[in-house]
Amino acid sequence: MVDEQERLLPIANVGRIMKLILPPSAKISKEAKQTIQECASEFVSFVTGEASDKCHKENRKTVNGDDICWALSSLGFDDYAEAIVRYLHKYREHESERANHKQQTSKARDVTGQHDHEDKEEGDDDEGLCLTDSPRGKGITSTRHRHPAPLEFRIIDRNETSPF
Repeated sequence: MVDEQERLLPIANVGRIMKLILPPSAKISKEAKQTIQECASEFVSFVTGEASDKCHKENRKTVNGDDICWALSSLGFDDYAEAIVRYLHKYREHESERANHKQQTSKARDVTGQHDHEDKEEGDDDEGLCLTDSPRGKGITSTRHRHPAPLEFRIIDRNETSPF
């Protein structure tokens, strides 16, 4: 059985998200953070489980963003699915543009003989150093990778038009 804490989203992250919505002077009790942590974790598990079942039926091993959107919609969370579909589309466009830019920059470097470290300006840090436990428990590994843009959720009043 999975340890209870391992199946829950990190409470510090949950608390940070909660603080974004509340006025700066608002306080959040530990009990409130734990309650939202459990609810959000259960919601993520519920949606992911539905997407995983779909993948299993299609003989696929990898759950992707489209599967999550499908699961949200099939579970009746159409408003969330629409927002995630829009975000996923924008994310993929951004990734495609970044890959094209990187490819063009690489070709230009090949022509000029310039190397990666020569054209990187100070403060131009779009990559992050990520320290993680290495597979098979052989210590800590560090990798450099680009962090995707964070998801942004907005509360939409059903009486107002969508801000998207």
